[in-house]
Amino acid sequence: MGRLWNGVKTTLLMGSLMGLCLGVGYLVGGRIGIFYAFFFGGLMNLVAYFFSDKIALATMRAQEISPAEDPALWGIVEQLSQRAGLPMPRVYISPAAAPNAFATGRGPRHSAVCVTAGLRQMLNDEELRGVIAHELSHVKNRDILISTIAAILAGAISSITYMAMWGNDDRRSNPLISLLLMILAPMAAMLIQLAISRSREFEADRSGAELVGDPRGLARSLQKLEAANQRIPLPVPDAQSSLFIVQPLTGSNVAKLFSTHPPTEERVARLLAMERKY
Repeated sequence: MGRLWNGVKTTLLMGSLMGLCLGVGYLVGGRIGIFYAFFFGGLMNLVAYFFSDKIALATMRAQEISPAEDPALWGIVEQLSQRAGLPMPRVYISPAAAPNAFATGRGPRHSAVCVTAGLRQMLNDEELRGVIAHELSHVKNRDILISTIAAILAGAISSITYMAMWGNDDRRSNPLISLLLMILAPMAAMLIQLAISRSREFEADRSGAELVGDPRGLARSLQKLEAANQRIPLPVPDAQSSLFIVQPLTGSNVAKLFSTHPPTEERVARLLAMERKY
């Protein structure tokens, strides 16, 4: 049932992008604009499905590692993957100083887990296990594709808006249309992410804690990561902020207004409430 619902949400996300593409195309070029928007929207859907993982990893300048390069990290990922019944994902490290992590890929057989150098230096093994379990839970729960597509679609929506505004020769005579495109389209992109991001973070916290067998490591890691990411910027587009385990500091006012993550205090409280089970 959960897998079916995730498929429905993925379809709705792709349909949302296509609908916005068609709407912008009509405002810019009428019926001809709809034709070009249909082509562009279809292309973005294909890119989001097949190449979103490569885009996310490239944005973070992440490098794939072997077991010899970081035996402890690799061993944790391997052990937890086996416990979760998942294929071994590719393991990446980003040179970013901000401590954070994310998983990406269109499914368990095409997945990758990435941690930043800042996270690798900050967390102990117990806390690192909690973070990796959280990310593998995204893979196991099959919501990883949805979050990755949401990030790509949000960026695509902003790009479409930009092209529509500057590609329309009549934009000066249509200031209201330009203003609406500038305000509403990026807002729609953020709402798409908000609609799916918060519930999936709570579920990944819960199932990640169950995978490790102890919620305290993940709870402590969330507290550390939240405090650090309020101070250390992570240069990623706002559209990709929903991928990370905690909200990154991107320097954008949009990210401050629309948080794609539930409050860390609430996440920690839910995890600590699970302690009585162990």
